[in-house]
Amino acid sequence: MQQTRLNQQLQFIIEIDKLKNVLRQTLLMDSSRRENSGEHSWHLAIMTMILAEYAVEGTDLFRAMKMSLIHDLVEIDAGDTFCFDVKGNESKAERELEAAIRIFGLLPEEQGKELRLLWDEFEARETPTAKFAVALDRIQPFIHNQQTAGGTWDIHNINRNQVMKRMAPVEEGTPELWNFILEEIENLIATGYLKES
Repeated sequence: MQQTRLNQQLQFIIEIDKLKNVLRQTLLMDSSRRENSGEHSWHLAIMTMILAEYAVEGTDLFRAMKMSLIHDLVEIDAGDTFCFDVKGNESKAERELEAAIRIFGLLPEEQGKELRLLWDEFEARETPTAKFAVALDRIQPFIHNQQTAGGTWDIHNINRNQVMKRMAPVEEGTPELWNFILEEIENLIATGYLKES
């Protein structure tokens, strides 16, 4: 029985290595290449630690860090859907749900259930913990675009309204960082790194 459990755990560990092959639109901060989803998840988990002081009351930071590490595992099957891809986002929820069932189902039942509950909580964005994790998930590529002179925004002709809509969860998830985002958007407009319209 123990051997079966270990085999399931190892199979999951081997499977999630595939996340390193899922490319995002986000450029690395040195603009040398696109970031992969494994790198994004690692970066987000570190951000959860470093920016913990900006979490709202009731946030479980360890839980938020776990969400950060597993929230994109579904992209192994579903791929990374660019946040500004209207057509791709129409089927995103369905594709990711199917992926969650398969990928978390590789684990022993109670571990799979734990990760699935974390993923569901992140997706629902209802708890302070999930709101904080989602806010950081929005801030991470924002900083990349800031550091790459507009990077992905420039490549895809993204404007202020699109960025404001995308960044909206930050206001509730970490209100203290919302002012930073608003100020940075004005700076990015002024420097020409983000289009007004």
